[in-house]
Parts: sequence; C-alpha cells; structure tokens
Amino acid sequence: MSALYDWFFAHPWITFFIIFAGLAFVYNKVFRVKKLPILKEIIVYIIMAIGAFILLLFQLDLRIPIVPSLAIAVLLMLTVKIRYWIEGRQEKDNKQE
Repeated sequence: MSALYDWFFAHPWITFFIIFAGLAFVYNKVFRVKKLPILKEIIVYIIMAIGAFILLLFQLDLRIPIVPSLAIAVLLMLTVKIRYWIEGRQEKDNKQE
C-alpha cells in the first residue's frame, strides 16, 4: 500500500482530480435532487473543489486513505445501480408473461 501512497504523493494534481471526480460522482448520484441554476451549480462545484483540496491534504500529509475510500463508495453505488437495473428487467419480464 505504501507504493500507492508514494504514487499519489508524486502526482498530486492527478490525485486531486481523482478525488474531485469521486466527489462529483457521489454528489450527482446521491445528493442532487434537482438541477440548480447555473450560478449555484458553479458555486457548488467551487466548494467541492475546495473540499477536494482539503481531502488531498489529508491523503498526502496524513496518509488517510481518501482515494481508496472514494473508490469503494463509487463501487458500492455502481453495485446498487446494477442491482436495480437487474430487478427492473426482472419486473419487466414478469409483466410481459
């Protein structure tokens, strides 16, 4: 695991964008209820970028596993999405019979 942390430390901008992308994905799939006006949307993403920078500092300086935690969260969300998709297909097939 140390090699992974060394890679993150050697590539801080890539790590920042990984964290930001994970945060944006979680925000859009979990917390976004409706589409916001463009100015509010920009403010949300600016605040998210500030939060991603703070999480980057946690990842690099304190070696808290931010990127692996976000990866697990995204993986779990994708698993739930796949499950709902399979259940929807099963219900559709049952209605056709």
